[in-house]
Amino acid sequence: MAGNSFGTLFRISTFGESHGVGLGVIIDGCPAGLEIDEEFIQSELARRRPGQSKIVTQRKEGDEFELMSGVFEGKSTGTPIAMIIRNKDQRSKDYSHIMDKYRPSHADFTYDEKYGFRDYRGGGRSSARETAARVAAGAVAKLLLKQYGIRITGYVSQVGALKLEKPYQELDFSQIEANPVRCADAAMAVEMEDLIKQIRKEGDTIGGVVSAVIEGMATGLGAPVFDKLHADLAKAMMSINAAKGFEYGSGFGGVEMKGSQHNDVFEVVDGKTVTQTNHSGGIQGGISNGMDIYFRVAFKPVATIIRAQDSVDKSGNSVTVTGKGRHDPCVVPRAVPIVEAMAALVVADHLLRNKSVRLV
Repeated sequence: MAGNSFGTLFRISTFGESHGVGLGVIIDGCPAGLEIDEEFIQSELARRRPGQSKIVTQRKEGDEFELMSGVFEGKSTGTPIAMIIRNKDQRSKDYSHIMDKYRPSHADFTYDEKYGFRDYRGGGRSSARETAARVAAGAVAKLLLKQYGIRITGYVSQVGALKLEKPYQELDFSQIEANPVRCADAAMAVEMEDLIKQIRKEGDTIGGVVSAVIEGMATGLGAPVFDKLHADLAKAMMSINAAKGFEYGSGFGGVEMKGSQHNDVFEVVDGKTVTQTNHSGGIQGGISNGMDIYFRVAFKPVATIIRAQDSVDKSGNSVTVTGKGRHDPCVVPRAVPIVEAMAALVVADHLLRNKSVRLV
């Protein structure tokens, strides 16, 4: 199976399955001398781990990582950094009923078609548990970005039809980790939590949107043809399980504006060239202009529902599939740190690829 690596210079390769021994990541290209804060890495994994609240899967995993190589006396050596996260609460028997059945909107059928064989225990490599490895790598990327004053903040901006209408500049980011939904508005967070709980009682699931902003951006990251910064961000976000849409800057809303309204006028403030507005979302011609990059990622309702659904099995027979096991009724609360991690990996990679930026 190919396709397990991401990035060019700051490059990661993940391995492992949802119900195997564990998952891990190898980071290749991290500069030597970067202080590796293991407590920070663990705290990022804690934000993604299952069982952290009543509105997510109740699988109990501490997601404690083991650092295997690439770090000496607290700093990166420049050699590959390897980390592993061992699984401790697998219940593979929860999936024996779908050994030969295809769950609606899962990867079961497509895996069989492509490989002729699949790990039905939690979906194997197609499981969202693989993203734990990405979050561990993203934490290292965040430590690198911190050296440049670049900050990435994600938050839940929509669950079902409940949507935050305020721009990110008017939100209180201190509220994000203060509620289980990770919404940047306390009042809306309560409504979202109640909705998710109700959906769970119904044996159903619901989708949502994670918004993110990258502040303190350097200029000149990205390239104007196939390596556009926003194109790499889009690929990163769309590689996350259950992601169904990506937009940055004005996004689809920009189609309703005239060019005279949408254009970001340049001005010089305190000797720095900035734009009066930021409909471009911090990227013009595929290259960062130094303004905040902001984007949104849409996630579908989780495919596993605790309801009977018609399907077929591997032999083409009609069957009924009922979801079992422990699953998220809404993926977006735990998707926030994954979105941040993937954004950090993209920006870190482009920093190293950009000849005009020197490592500090």
